[in-house]
Amino acid sequence: MTDVTSGKRARRHQHHWRRDVVELAALFTAVTVADTVAKTVVHGPDGPVALIVSAVALLVTAALHTWWTRRGGHAPPTTGPDIDTGTDTGTYTGTDTGPPQEAGATGAGAQAGPTTLWRMRTTVRDEPGSLAALCTAFAERRVDILSLQTHPLAAGTVDEFLLRAPGERTAAELSRAVAAVGGSGTWIERADAHDLVDAPTRMLNLATRTALDAAELPLALRQLLGRCTIRSTPADSRASSRAAATDVPVEGVLDGTVMRLRDPAGGLLTVERAYLPFTPTEFARARALVELDARLGPRIPRSQDVLTLPEGPDITVRRAGLDDVEAAKAMHERCSKRTLSMRYHGPVGDADRYLNHLLSPRFGRTLTVQTPSGRLVALGHLLWDGDETEVALLVEDDWQRRGIGTELLGRLVGLAVEAGCDSVYAVTQSSNTAMVAAMRGLGLPLDYQIEEGTLVVTARLQSSPVGAGPA
Repeated sequence: MTDVTSGKRARRHQHHWRRDVVELAALFTAVTVADTVAKTVVHGPDGPVALIVSAVALLVTAALHTWWTRRGGHAPPTTGPDIDTGTDTGTYTGTDTGPPQEAGATGAGAQAGPTTLWRMRTTVRDEPGSLAALCTAFAERRVDILSLQTHPLAAGTVDEFLLRAPGERTAAELSRAVAAVGGSGTWIERADAHDLVDAPTRMLNLATRTALDAAELPLALRQLLGRCTIRSTPADSRASSRAAATDVPVEGVLDGTVMRLRDPAGGLLTVERAYLPFTPTEFARARALVELDARLGPRIPRSQDVLTLPEGPDITVRRAGLDDVEAAKAMHERCSKRTLSMRYHGPVGDADRYLNHLLSPRFGRTLTVQTPSGRLVALGHLLWDGDETEVALLVEDDWQRRGIGTELLGRLVGLAVEAGCDSVYAVTQSSNTAMVAAMRGLGLPLDYQIEEGTLVVTARLQSSPVGAGPA
């Protein structure tokens, strides 16, 4: 016990003793006054008057006491030797207001002016103080840590940050700051508001989308893992046979920047990322989505729209799947060779071979147009092609020039926007004026390029006004 504490306690005991003596003296005085008043009232001729005067005196005393108590309660506290202000520890405990924020503080409101969101990954040594050193480096540069995920490795830990930095901070400057405190393999890129969603919520959203639609699995993996290329290889292709020779186990294979997973629809799913190796945590999350897709089996949303054409009967637009392969083959038989060659850019006799691939939800989304009798008269495809997305249309000859192709293309672009695609491209021939006109009718910025005698038209979707329909 220190001398200061002992002195405080001694003063408190002395204060209590004096207060007790004063209270005891006040009690005896009150008893004496009461006895005197009682005798005066009983024996004196002016007893009633004295009683009234006593009552008035008591009321005045009570009023003065109340006024003094309220005045004393509102007085500001004083700092003296008997007041314990908590300054012995040097800790500020205020809640309404706080001390001025340091230049390196990372709390909310530390930054005034334009800021930039960054996503950063770096590998640090798995030892106490490594993360604290990173946080200190960020704080010195007034960088706010909005979220943090850790990915343990065999030797070290990968830390993934979402940062809000002052606008003048550059990616190179932040990378050098991290390297100075022991970070290695650092990767950084600009982030946006979508990255503010926490990891558990994002996983639940991706799982929900995958559960509702089998075509969502490649998109969900891409959004989960960031910039990556996803290839789905059918089970009956030569590429899949070569991959199967490596004996990919059921749980998949993780090899640095490549992971291989068994496709629930058959074949293999290969995910590649050039800039950063996958972590075991990311591999486990990807496996969980694939396992969810496998347990639910084939599934396609069954919503549909009935549209009225300027000419002819009403038509129905809906999602198509592998159940529609035979009806699509029948439509091929009714199409002319010219229409099929415009669509498939190859031998017309091989057109039927593409349908199992095109109608599989694993490789994209397909919309079909159906007449009241149930006959398919048009197909529109949105195909995942690595990092890019292709759109393709086929309309039966007798149903062309009725606006069906334009309707399908607008809906496919809406689905691409919904999936987060940056652009879509169409491969056609320069003589296919109907397809070119439909692309121009989207009202989007277009790029034209000739490749091996074919025309590639690319539409950029960053500010697309096209919305996906219920189909």
